[in-house]
Formats: sequence, C-alpha cells, structure tokens
Amino acid sequence: VQLQASGGGSVQTGGSLNLSCTVSGSIVGINGMGWYRQAPGKQRERVTTITSGGVTNYIDAVKGRFTISRDNAKNTVDLQMISLKPEDTAVYYCYAEVLRSTGSGIYTAPKWGQGTQVTVSS
Repeated sequence: VQLQASGGGSVQTGGSLNLSCTVSGSIVGINGMGWYRQAPGKQRERVTTITSGGVTNYIDAVKGRFTISRDNAKNTVDLQMISLKPEDTAVYYCYAEVLRSTGSGIYTAPKWGQGTQVTVSS
C-alpha cells in the first residue's frame, strides 16, 4: 500500500496551493484520512482530517483558509490552501488509515505519504 502525494511548491504570502494524495495497493477500504505538516525544528502536527463519511476537522490556525476533501471512489484526499502565510511553510504529509484483508479478517493500518514541501515567502 502506498500513498503518493503531489502538489506543493513555493508561493508568496496570500497565495494558494493544492495538494493531492492517492492511495494505491491492496486495500478494502479507508477510514480516516488527513494532512499533517512538519516545519523545520518542530514536531509533526495534525492540520486537518476527514472521516469516511466526510466529517472534517481543522486546527484553528488553518480554519477558513484550508479545505480538505476526499473521493472515496478514487481513494484520494485533497487539500486546498488559500491565503497562505509564512507560518504555513512546512513539509506536508498525507495520512490514511487503510483497511486490509487477511485470511482471518480485516485489520486497519496507518499509512503515510512521502511528504511534499510547501514554502510561503513574505
């Protein structure tokens, strides 16, 4: 199972970027998905999550500026970011709790994407 993230890049303050992440591999479903970020010298933090039913959650720092969405048929999760600020600069990681099947049942497994750089200059 792999998560492949795309998007990111460099913008000036106030700019916009879109991130996308696709889950591939042998899975039977996906529970929660989300985006995390890690700025230089800081711990990785949760930015936003979305349940399989579409319920979203955001940290206060990005509310009103970031929008998470998912396509359950395509196994993708997207992050639209507007009004970007220098403090949004970080490596962004997508996350998915995938469901996998074994001979004895179904189990969940957390999976991470490879990270994509977002840089916002003032």
